[in-house]
Amino acid sequence: MTTGKQLFTTLESDGTLTVEIAESTFPAPTGNQVLVQMEAAPINPSDLAILTGAADFENAEYSPGKVIAKMPEPFNTGSKSRHGQRLPAGNEGAGTVIATGDSDMAKALMGQRVACVPGNAFSQYAIAEATMCLPLGEHSSEVGASSFVNPMTALGFVENAKMDGQKAILHTVGASNLGLMLNRICQEDGIALVNIVRKAEQAELLKSQGAEWVVNSSDDDFMDQLRKAIDATDAFYGFDPIGGGQAVDACFKAMEQVAMSKMTEYSRYGSDQAKRMFIYGRLDFGPTILTPSYGFGWTLSGWLLTPFLANAGMETVVRMRTRVLENLTTTFASSYKTKVNLEEMLTKNAILDYRQMKTGEKYLVVPNG
Repeated sequence: MTTGKQLFTTLESDGTLTVEIAESTFPAPTGNQVLVQMEAAPINPSDLAILTGAADFENAEYSPGKVIAKMPEPFNTGSKSRHGQRLPAGNEGAGTVIATGDSDMAKALMGQRVACVPGNAFSQYAIAEATMCLPLGEHSSEVGASSFVNPMTALGFVENAKMDGQKAILHTVGASNLGLMLNRICQEDGIALVNIVRKAEQAELLKSQGAEWVVNSSDDDFMDQLRKAIDATDAFYGFDPIGGGQAVDACFKAMEQVAMSKMTEYSRYGSDQAKRMFIYGRLDFGPTILTPSYGFGWTLSGWLLTPFLANAGMETVVRMRTRVLENLTTTFASSYKTKVNLEEMLTKNAILDYRQMKTGEKYLVVPNG
C-alpha cells in the first residue's frame, strides 16, 4: 500500500460543491496496471467539468487544501448523476512507474517515466493501465504531461476528416493550445484549415505559425471573411469546443451561403451540400443556438476522444501515439503559464484564473511539488 495526497471533488444534492486535498491509499497494482508517482498534470478544459463546473468560486469558502462553493441551477440538477459521489480529477499527466502488476507489458514499464491517462492525475500517485501509458524516454514529465488529451484530440480531428473524405477543416478556437497543434498537423498533412479567433493578436500568432486562413469573430466583416475562407478551402466540416451560443450557427450559416452561391437553380430546402459540425467541449455552458437559415443538409454531433479511439482501431491508435511521441517538442509541444502544487491549485486566485480557460494560459500541477 502507498499513501499520498489526492484531490477530490464532491457535489451534494443541495448544490454544495467541495473540492479538497485528502490523504489517500493506493493499492498495489495488479495484472496490466502500473503505479505512477505523478510529477506533472495539466489542467485541461475537460478537467474543469467536474473540478469546478459552473459553481460560484467568487463567493466560495476557502481554507488550506479545501474550497466549498455553490453550484447554481440548472447546473446542479443537470449534474444529478454525480450527487454524493466523491470523485478524483485530472485526466492526464506524467510521472515515474514505481510498481507494476504481473503482466509482461506492465513489468516492462518499471522505473520508466511515462505519460498516462489515469483520471486522477491531480494526485501524488495514480494507478494507470499499461496499455494507456506512453514511455517518455528522455523527455521530462513536464514535456510529456500534455501528451495525450490535446495531441490525440487534434490528431483525431484530422484522422476523422480523412476517414470522411474531407480535405479541409474549420476550427472555432484557432489559437488555443489544441488549435495551434491542429494548425501544425494540417500543414504537415496538407489539410486546409480555417481558424476562427476572437482577437487580432491571436490572428497574428496563427499567421506567424504559417496559418493561411484566419478569421476574427470580433471584426465587423467576420461573416464575409468566413465565407471567403470556406469558399477557398471547401471547409464544410468543423470542430467547436465552445458549445453554447451561436458559434456553430455562424459556421453553418456561412457554409450554406457559400454553397447557395454555387447553385444554378433555387431550392426552397436550401443547398444539398453536406455541412457537418462537431461539438467537443463546453467553454460556454449556455444553450447551443441554431437558426433556420441553412436548409436541412447539416449534421451536428458531439465528439469525444475515447469513443473515437475505440472506433478507429488499435492500428490507427498506435500510429497516432507514435507520431505524438516522435514530435512531442515540436508539433505537439505545450506551454504553461504557471506551475502550482495541489494546495496552491485550490487557492482563490488560482481557481478564478485557470477556470477562465484563456488562450495560452494553461496551468501545470506538480502534485509532489
